[in-house]
Amino acid sequence: MTRRYLDMNQHDALYTVARKYPGGIDALARELDMSANVLRNKLSPTIASHYPSFEEVSQIVECCHKAGVQEAHLPLHALLVRHGMAAFVVPQPEQARQDDLSQTVCRVMSDVGAVAEAVSTALLDGTVTPVEADLIERKFHAALSALGAWRARLRQETEAGIR
Repeated sequence: MTRRYLDMNQHDALYTVARKYPGGIDALARELDMSANVLRNKLSPTIASHYPSFEEVSQIVECCHKAGVQEAHLPLHALLVRHGMAAFVVPQPEQARQDDLSQTVCRVMSDVGAVAEAVSTALLDGTVTPVEADLIERKFHAALSALGAWRARLRQETEAGIR
């Protein structure tokens, strides 16, 4: 039986993101100056005797983010969701200048709509499966992240005296 990895499980998310690193686990291990077998064992959700340290998790996420891995921050989001928290990427000043507030608002509304769609789809049969719950959690987190980024964007503009 094939194991189903959940995006909102921090262990699964770290394993999934690391596998997407260009060149895979082997290339990521070289970047981290670690053997590929050790890294595989630390990342495997089924091996309880090995696990990455906080620093290693941070390095893995950082390497994946720098390499352009899509959703490289997902393991951090999943960890925070486990503890009832949410995070968002704070827009950098150069990015904020390129992105006007109307685009940010549209992104927020789109993400909120995606939450509603995921919930509605999951409830069609009257039961929410673990896979559907995982997707809903991801959509909620994306919407919360977009709201947080919108808030940070407004603060940046206010502090800069733009508006």
